[in-house]
Amino acid sequence: MNDDWDDRVTAAWARFDDYAEQDAADFRALIGALVAELPEGSPLGLFEQACAWDSTGHSDRAVPLYREALDRGLDGYRGRRARIQLASSLRNIGLAEEGVKLLTPELDGPSDELDDAVRACLALCLSSLGRDREGLSLVLGALAPHLPRYQRSMANYARALVEPQA
Repeated sequence: MNDDWDDRVTAAWARFDDYAEQDAADFRALIGALVAELPEGSPLGLFEQACAWDSTGHSDRAVPLYREALDRGLDGYRGRRARIQLASSLRNIGLAEEGVKLLTPELDGPSDELDDAVRACLALCLSSLGRDREGLSLVLGALAPHLPRYQRSMANYARALVEPQA
């Protein structure tokens, strides 16, 4: 990976909202083409592919890619993002307890701009397990006017919490 590659990935994600739902495969193909430039099995490539599947509504396809990226050594900022997004995807596929186990250690880890996103995703996992008071405590403690990432997802999840069950 080099700065040019990273810039092109950042640019692709900056245009994500320009893709209509029916163009999700085109977006995944764009990310796939960028990932193809990396060595096979690159944890960074696995992470970007997981993000693309996840962001286009396929948490089930994203989970194994996030896991493999982390198993192959994805660390630092992207590693933390992968743990947050993996926990969220686990919750989406009915494995919220795994999400809680994944994110709880993050509460005591080094602090960065993703702290509130950790708490928001952990609160959602807790809520899915019927542990709403714990989740609410996390969210209220971390409430901030703007999250650095995940704004759209959090808004959707927040609405889902109050929508009547079908």
